[in-house]
Amino acid sequence: MLTVFEKLLFAALVSAVIWNGYWGFRKVYLVILRGEGDFDDKNIVPRATKALLSWLTLRPTWKTRPVSSLFHAMIAWGFTFYVLVNFGDVIQGYFPIHFLGEGVIGNGYRLLADVFSVAVIVGMLYFLFRRFIFDSPVLKFRDNIKLLEKVRMGGTHKDSLIVGLFILFHVGFRFLGDSFSIALENHSDPYRPFASAVSALWAGLPTPTLVFWYHAFWWIALGLILAFIPYFPYTKHFHLIMAGVNFLLQPQRTALGTLEPIDFEDESIEQFGVARLEELPWKHILDPFACIMCNRCQDACPAYITGKELSPAALEVNKRYYINTHLDELAAGQASADTLLDFAISESALWACTACGACIEICPVGNEPMFDLMYMRRNQVLMESDFPDELQTAFTGMERTGNPWKMSAADRMAWANGLDIPTIAENPDPDILWWVGCAPSYDMRAQATAKALAKVMKAAGVNFAVLGERESCTGDSARRAGNEYLFFTMATQNIETLNEVNPKRIVTTCPHCLHTIGKEYGQYGGHYEVIHHTQLLNELIAAGKIAPRLESQLKVTYHDPCYLGRHNGVFEEPRQVLRSAARDVVEMERHRNLSFCCGAGGAQMWKEEEHGLEAVNMNRYQEAVSTGADTIAVSCPFCLTMLTDASKQAEESVAVKDIVEIVADAL
Repeated sequence: MLTVFEKLLFAALVSAVIWNGYWGFRKVYLVILRGEGDFDDKNIVPRATKALLSWLTLRPTWKTRPVSSLFHAMIAWGFTFYVLVNFGDVIQGYFPIHFLGEGVIGNGYRLLADVFSVAVIVGMLYFLFRRFIFDSPVLKFRDNIKLLEKVRMGGTHKDSLIVGLFILFHVGFRFLGDSFSIALENHSDPYRPFASAVSALWAGLPTPTLVFWYHAFWWIALGLILAFIPYFPYTKHFHLIMAGVNFLLQPQRTALGTLEPIDFEDESIEQFGVARLEELPWKHILDPFACIMCNRCQDACPAYITGKELSPAALEVNKRYYINTHLDELAAGQASADTLLDFAISESALWACTACGACIEICPVGNEPMFDLMYMRRNQVLMESDFPDELQTAFTGMERTGNPWKMSAADRMAWANGLDIPTIAENPDPDILWWVGCAPSYDMRAQATAKALAKVMKAAGVNFAVLGERESCTGDSARRAGNEYLFFTMATQNIETLNEVNPKRIVTTCPHCLHTIGKEYGQYGGHYEVIHHTQLLNELIAAGKIAPRLESQLKVTYHDPCYLGRHNGVFEEPRQVLRSAARDVVEMERHRNLSFCCGAGGAQMWKEEEHGLEAVNMNRYQEAVSTGADTIAVSCPFCLTMLTDASKQAEESVAVKDIVEIVADAL
């Protein structure tokens, strides 16, 4: 127990620290409030429950790096439990009691405190050695990544060292203090086995010495907490709190990559898109405070992996260090002196993003760097008219002819010549409205997919129809390229057409059409049941309406399209369909929600790929070939094009086919 002087001194220090620390936390709060948008409080109770579970179980962390994730869990759970431990130590310092008593609860508490103390120390030593002794490459950025000078000069390493040593010393000294407490009691405690083992080292020391060191370590352990609190909001350790806040306050999206619309009818809006930090949605200003700087997002980013200038991790780190440097001005409401392109990311990096959503999927704290890039593209297109020249052809085509190929709308049904494909005018009440899409309508390779699906639906007796020349591009590429106004005009036009037709269900072969019509048109009043053709195929097979012949010699690997799998959660149906037609279906290392992009998303299909070490499609193709499969199965026309191009470039005999082509051949 503390002396009266120590009690008064500790109380005074706590008061001073709380007062001093309050201003740092308040400034962060004020900066986050600078962001655009309002908090959506719908379904707050189930969201809070889900957020708490994600925060406590570290659910997103376990997707990759299992060893590091285990050591991180040891630290996270231990340090979280230490909130109770520190409270208990203060109580025991002020009153002559054992915190929580000597019964089952008290014994359980002491056992957990002892075990977690060792867990935190071991876990922290692992990460300190990993970063500073073994210099892990996953914690670094390539030389072509844009970084603030403070970051480039080792700011993140310094931050990690301070936080790491703080945790190590706080828990370590508290653990040593516990061992001296046991030595004072002159007998080991079975519920503190590790501290009891260490206490044997102090056997024989005089009581005054034991008391001195017990008090010293109590003060050092809790003093470190008091010293760290004012610094806390400026460090990566802030993620301990902000990760849970991030999980709770995430926007309720209809799908992972659903973009928020711009209200073009609101004449008060003067800025379209994001140029400066404070123009981001408030959630995206919160993101860098939740970031742990683990770089898992860049490990999953197709652009970074293939040597481009884009690192979603660097984007968040740059945002965080910029805010820390300008915290007072930003909290006071002043405008940023710099644009995001000035300090956070390069222009090449901005246009290298494939909008695949891998960074969002993999982030252990719920950050969404992909959206920052999409909003910045809006500013470049709508405000600055500064975007890759090749995109202008796609924009013009979508605007004038309803397709990014810039081909005549009158040719949209040319692929169906001689196939007797019914239009909605000929069959006004179909069970299925088939949204063919631009690629199957105009791209010769993708037309084979459309013909195969027509063959299968006819064989199954499906009552379907197409829009024919009334169909137009959904505008997905325009939206991901930043041309939100073009997307708005195309979406409203298509919604008017679809509402007039009033389809029971819509099927599409393109995951981008699936996502846009099914998950984003609802923003403008277009609510439809939209399924992917692999889902329809699975239904038809399950109902016995088609029975593909099982090919015993066919070895297939399946490539999960980003907008079918990761964005819309369709993983199992394509595999079930494949297993009905091929006996040997093998998985690539990166599959399902961790699948690797083909390189065409985010409007990359319509522009030259940014400079890097290799092409995204070649990286994915080589992974597919390494499985030993003779056929790469896809379910997206963009993926079909990209992987077919890669196969031609590699001059190998590995076939690339849409799943419906495989099924049609097996009928």
